[in-house]
Amino acid sequence: MKIVQIFEAKTHLSKLVEAVETGAEREIIIARHGRPVAKLVALAQEPTNCRVGVAKGIFSVPPSIDDDNEAIAGLFQKALDQQTFIFLDQGL
Repeated sequence: MKIVQIFEAKTHLSKLVEAVETGAEREIIIARHGRPVAKLVALAQEPTNCRVGVAKGIFSVPPSIDDDNEAIAGLFQKALDQQTFIFLDQGL
């Protein structure tokens, strides 16, 4: 347990936070005029929600899902070509 004065804590806050975040210090006590007034500790890591497979069994993907990929890509390309033309027409 490390004890620091409040002025030192203000001056080196990011280093103190990093020390508790990385586990170099379990806790840091902040004191005012030698009297402990606060404790700096790392927060417990909350587990992240795993979203892989969240919709499993809710719907099915048809085997033909990729059949129109070329047609869709062509539509995007056509839109890009038209935007380029518009920009060139405006002198951009």
